[in-house]
Amino acid sequence: MSNISLYSLIDTDVLVSSDEHVYEIKRMHDMAPEERPREKMMRYGPEVLSSSELMEAVIGTGTKKEDVRSLVQRLFREYGERTLAYEHSVTRLRDELDVPEAKACQIVACFELGRRFFDKGTGRAITIRTPKQVYEHVKGMEKLTKEHLRGLYLNNHYRVIHDEIISIGSLSSHLVHPREVFRPALEYAASALVLVHNHPSGSLTPSAEDIAVTKQLSEAGETLGIELLDHIVVGEDGFVSVMDSLKK
Repeated sequence: MSNISLYSLIDTDVLVSSDEHVYEIKRMHDMAPEERPREKMMRYGPEVLSSSELMEAVIGTGTKKEDVRSLVQRLFREYGERTLAYEHSVTRLRDELDVPEAKACQIVACFELGRRFFDKGTGRAITIRTPKQVYEHVKGMEKLTKEHLRGLYLNNHYRVIHDEIISIGSLSSHLVHPREVFRPALEYAASALVLVHNHPSGSLTPSAEDIAVTKQLSEAGETLGIELLDHIVVGEDGFVSVMDSLKK
């Protein structure tokens, strides 16, 4: 994007973090006992474990179809590490990613507990003022093999107060209903939201459906008094703003 857009609400400081992760595919049964996540944690502490190893320690065991390492690698590959951290729906994990219900409960509960301590303890928050900051916040979505629609819900200082996967599958006005998009906004008393979805094809050109859905949701937001600030499309080579495309 050549022109930098700035979301125009109240000026505030920006605090955005982005981490790049490289996942090493290695089966649990190929590892020496002392290299396995729980043993490593006991010996060295949790700080030395990667995100995937920490998730393996939480889940504990695999299923009849795949061991725990394969399960975690598949979750991170198909869902994305950050996306998984903001998933609130046990049934969606269970149904969309074929995760046993008990393990889906463990994953959702783990991140929910972390969110509660994080929100109340550190006071740190992500502030979104530009499309670039949205992109930095959702880094990893470009690697997902399925199309995800994600909502970032903001307060009147543009701080992210809620982050949710709204739907998985091809974006269309038939699948994405305004009530599904704005329900979390009402629940968390958000002042505005930014939508993000990925194109697994890698294309950064907004489709006709992308544009139609954006227009429909923008109009719905005006009625509710909750502004749709932007709709970002993420692909292999970066991102584009559907809102910017509509202004041209």
